[in-house]
Amino acid sequence: MSRIGYKPITVPKGVKVAVQGNKVNVEGPKGKLAQELTTSLITVSVKDEVVEVERSNEEKQTKAFHGLYRNLINNMVIGVSEGFRKSLIINGVGYKAELQGQVLMLSLGFSSDVYVGVPKGLTVAVEANNQKVVVSGIDKRLVGQFASEIRSLRKPEPYKGKGIRYETETIRKKVGKTGVK
Repeated sequence: MSRIGYKPITVPKGVKVAVQGNKVNVEGPKGKLAQELTTSLITVSVKDEVVEVERSNEEKQTKAFHGLYRNLINNMVIGVSEGFRKSLIINGVGYKAELQGQVLMLSLGFSSDVYVGVPKGLTVAVEANNQKVVVSGIDKRLVGQFASEIRSLRKPEPYKGKGIRYETETIRKKVGKTGVK
């Protein structure tokens, strides 16, 4: 059984957490985020720079919401104070990325280039000789979703490792065919 919901969330300096009914607002140096609680079984309270999430009963669904909302609020606090980032590595001959305003242009070995619009609230940077794309923002879900969409355009293949992969990801390469003589 997970006990994540019981952990209190410490609020760093410069971050304000406000609870209004079933809505939690978090404001910090990097921006503002809000989360609405869809259930009345979970209550959120702020006391002395510590946020506590409590549940009303011991049912399985309530326990699941308890850990979920605790982590969502914790991610909002981290997002507005530090932010989140995901790095993607582009590997392959002729594969590259360029940023043209709010549009990311990717050359991935297709007959034409792939253009991806950058969502509001995210910043994208292209580094390391147009081979590294860094997605950053304050919303963890949005950063992960956009990085996943970029990766899905050309997933890394197991023989040469060509494609787009996360910086922390390792690709297990397979041995190719051997010629029969």
